[in-house]
Amino acid sequence: MSIAFLFPGQGSQMPGMLHALPGHPAVTRTLDEVSEYLNTDIRELDSEESLRSSVSVQLALLACGVSMARALTEEGVEPEAVAGLSVGAFAAAALCGVISLSDAVRLVRQRAEMMVRLYPTGYGLAAIVGLSEIQVSRLVEEAYTERAPVYVGNINAPRQIVIAGSDEGIRKVLDAARKNGARKTEELHVSVPSHCPLLEPVAVALRESLRKMHLQSPNYVYVGNVSARTLRTSDAISEDLASNVAHGVRWYDSVTVLEELGCDLFLEMPPDHVLTQLAKEAVPSVQALALGETSLKHALHVVARHSN
Repeated sequence: MSIAFLFPGQGSQMPGMLHALPGHPAVTRTLDEVSEYLNTDIRELDSEESLRSSVSVQLALLACGVSMARALTEEGVEPEAVAGLSVGAFAAAALCGVISLSDAVRLVRQRAEMMVRLYPTGYGLAAIVGLSEIQVSRLVEEAYTERAPVYVGNINAPRQIVIAGSDEGIRKVLDAARKNGARKTEELHVSVPSHCPLLEPVAVALRESLRKMHLQSPNYVYVGNVSARTLRTSDAISEDLASNVAHGVRWYDSVTVLEELGCDLFLEMPPDHVLTQLAKEAVPSVQALALGETSLKHALHVVARHSN
């Protein structure tokens, strides 16, 4: 049996997510550690009001993912591979030892603050279900203008595509998608245009910050966001962390790669179950469990039963 740890990205947040974590010593230590680096209690960032800020959201997701993953590893659950969607990649990189948790906090805060500063209002993400990447790409190309830019972002599944850009451009694409037979269109709870060229300045800044940090070889296989391939060196992972903010994430391909590596149990870190649902659709032969929807005790029971 091989296990993959999955770390969700922005959009999966929910009020109380940090307070809902189990009272495991590793969780408490990690939250205290993050709080020390921030010089503020990270637990205060999971209120409904705080989560209106992309900065609070991204930092809370980092803390949530690393806390639960550390609790699992302290209980003897070791992953074969890790993968994080968008900001979840920083939790994955911290868990596999490429960057320290303190550097992960610095990078995520820098990333989120720059995103908000560049695009404080009028931009975001939306999902289209029922159309292919080729179909959505055509609609995006037809809708794009310099005044209202819009791009193809993440490929979550063959017919679940995320678009990014201006609110005006996004709405034009969603209208066209519905006319072309999309089963569902939805503007996401993300207020910045993640994973498109609009955020290239953020990627440049992150690349420079990472260049000054001490990086180490990964303890686990890391599956990248941009390439959806296994990355086994600190340099390759560093580039993925920097560049994913300005490129689409090929999550469907990443999940397929995890299955090809032999991972047959996916454990999604809290707070939500989005990645678990995507995994069940993409690789139905793989067992997937969302830890945000079950107890740590039950998760450990599932792992033990799966290994027998």
